[in-house]
Formats: sequence, C-alpha cells, structure tokens
Amino acid sequence: MKKLYRSATDKQLSGLCGGLAQWLGVDSTVVRLIAVVAVFFSFGTVVALYLIASLIVPKEPIGSYSYDDPFSPF
Repeated sequence: MKKLYRSATDKQLSGLCGGLAQWLGVDSTVVRLIAVVAVFFSFGTVVALYLIASLIVPKEPIGSYSYDDPFSPF
C-alpha cells in the first residue's frame, strides 16, 4: 500500500499537490490545475483544506526520493 507524503522534489508551495500526484500516479500539473480550478469554485474551502492537509500529511522521508519519473521521455 502506497503512503501519501508531501513531495520533497516536486513542489511549488508545500509539496502537497506533487505528493498527491505521485500517490495517484498522474502528472502533478493535472493535480495543480484541478486544485486551481477548485479554488475558484469552492469559495475558499479548498484553500482551507489545502492548508489543513499540508499540516497533517507528513513530508517525504529522505531515503525515499524517487528519481525515476514515469513521465520522463528518457
């Protein structure tokens, strides 16, 4: 079972969207776009959930950085 972590390598603010994308197995850009669209239609609820999740979801452990990107053309 995969665990959800905030990404240490694929992050813009706290790494939550990058970690969620890695956990779901999708590109992080897709998760970020969905989050931005949701912010505009949720009247601030998504912002509050993002802040709470950023505090609850642990950071990725140092030894588990994954350098093999499934979306890399190489």
